Amino acid sequence: MDKFDILNKYFGYTSFREGQESLIGSILDGKDVLGIMPTGAGKSLCYQVPALLMPGITLVISPLISLMKDQVQALNQAGIHAAYINSSLSESQISKALQLAAAGQYKIIYVAPERLETYDFMNFVRQVEISMLTVDEAHCISQWGQDFRPSYLKIVQFINKLDKRPIITAFTATATENVKEDIVCVLGLKNPDILVTGFDRKNLYFAVETPKKKDTYVIDYIDKHSTDSGIIYCATRRNVDNLYEKLSKQDVAVTKYHAGLTSEERRLNQENFIYDRTPVMIATNAFGMGIDKSNVRYVIHYNMPQSLENYYQEAGRAGRDGERAECILLYSAQDVVINRFLLDNKEQNGEYTQDEINAIRERDEERLKAMTHYCMLTACFREYILNYFGEKGEPYCGNCLNCNREFEEVDVTEAALRIISCIVEAGQRYGINVIAGILAGSSRAKLREYGVLEYKSFGSLSEINEVEIKQIINIMLMNNLLWQTNDKYSLLKLTDKADEIMKSDTRVIYKRPKKNPETEKETASATAKRASSKMRRSDTLNSRGLELFEQLRDLRKTIAKEEGMPPYIIFSDKTLVDMCVRSPFDKSEMLKVTGVGENKYEKYGERFLNVILEYTGGVREKFYFGDMF
Repeated sequence: MDKFDILNKYFGYTSFREGQESLIGSILDGKDVLGIMPTGAGKSLCYQVPALLMPGITLVISPLISLMKDQVQALNQAGIHAAYINSSLSESQISKALQLAAAGQYKIIYVAPERLETYDFMNFVRQVEISMLTVDEAHCISQWGQDFRPSYLKIVQFINKLDKRPIITAFTATATENVKEDIVCVLGLKNPDILVTGFDRKNLYFAVETPKKKDTYVIDYIDKHSTDSGIIYCATRRNVDNLYEKLSKQDVAVTKYHAGLTSEERRLNQENFIYDRTPVMIATNAFGMGIDKSNVRYVIHYNMPQSLENYYQEAGRAGRDGERAECILLYSAQDVVINRFLLDNKEQNGEYTQDEINAIRERDEERLKAMTHYCMLTACFREYILNYFGEKGEPYCGNCLNCNREFEEVDVTEAALRIISCIVEAGQRYGINVIAGILAGSSRAKLREYGVLEYKSFGSLSEINEVEIKQIINIMLMNNLLWQTNDKYSLLKLTDKADEIMKSDTRVIYKRPKKNPETEKETASATAKRASSKMRRSDTLNSRGLELFEQLRDLRKTIAKEEGMPPYIIFSDKTLVDMCVRSPFDKSEMLKVTGVGENKYEKYGERFLNVILEYTGGVREKFYFGDMF
């Protein structure tokens, strides 16, 4: 059996995706590898396929229980014997799993990093051949990554205690250049083959909206996507709880997740979401890492995240099956205030020196600025994200909000000059909120306390509101007319370029979306209407095909209930769409469907064939648009 036989027999695919074959070949040649591949690119196959071709056992270090459970369920469904070892099991269950593994029952074992140095596990690894050790979510090992986990440092200690060093492989979806170097260095990868397949998720539609009432927007959006599963991220527990209450009153099948719930509540709520019993999840960023749910059709950020790393990782939980999905960020100026408060109260690792804490704060401020600029963007969202991660993007992607709407150019030079004058008058001692308040003529208590009501610039931009003043300030920051200090105060300072504006006839132009007077209020339904042609499965299936898809989805849900597992582990949405397109009438045709391997056919194939045959009456019919083959 070779890698192509494994791919087809167990996973139901006839070809590898970009980068997979190269990494698998390197592993089979005995090389360490680092794969940086976007969510949904098939990282798991890169170590699962060679694991089945190599002697001995592959250990997969994974950060979360939910991820291990999903991966092991999926492998067992495909006919591959795998197990996991973590705190969700009793000591007797762990002992039994290790006994079976030592007897050759399992080829792949998922383990939490905390378990690596326990006496029983070290005793186990001395009895067996460990051919490969895989570090999943490898960015967790970097102290400069957004999800650093001290427990991941145990991996290095564990490797050093092994009698024979196995092949070391590491995988992650998001890693800046610094994090990539950290992974290679800290894990001690030896001359690794490093593959970065790119960060672009072409199936994802990106948008930033600024609705006056975020709750109304979310309710409207969910109403327009009532059959879809989605995640709504909020910055605080209070926002999660409030939005959960409002959606529950609208009879939305919704659940929630944050650190304020008990561990049992979190476990149950997460399970209800994964099993599609409550297809809408509202959560803080405590939720999601390692969630392998493939049919999430949208991710809405109710608040702006603290960094693009966090945003792209969280947004990337949409469309893992490769089908089209939407990632929408709802921005308001208050989001920056909330995030700065969260940074000010961020719990620091006691092992850091003060210099390291200062460096981390400076890095966090830089990330927050980059995230704020994203929300103010008038250019392509995808290009901005790709450039941030060191990859060149095209100025027009055709699948984001900014690439699909019209802008008007407004000359804001006069306002920019007044902003500069105010900053000079204030001695460059204040941040955005205070400067915007001065210019708008606000008389709130803090401004009175600072004694700024006597400034000449006080109220000099009172004809526009503070929100718009802040938008112009952010345009000036992006155009390098201003800069902010990298501390918790983020004071506004002038650049040399600001002097040029004051001494020349250079203009400051603000591109803003054109407003339609008949539809002044931007709603989720408007967004959905504008973007629907970009993200619906109706792009592929005609009306008859969509009817068949729903029948197949109903069968999948029935089987999932019978077997007590998430529907997407039975078959993904992408597989069901391919069934509709190919419309198989027998086993040989069904095995050509993407994602249908031999083991899954033996378990479920006949039942899905029966639905297709009953729907078609055994008569060939075209259920899709265009030419697919």
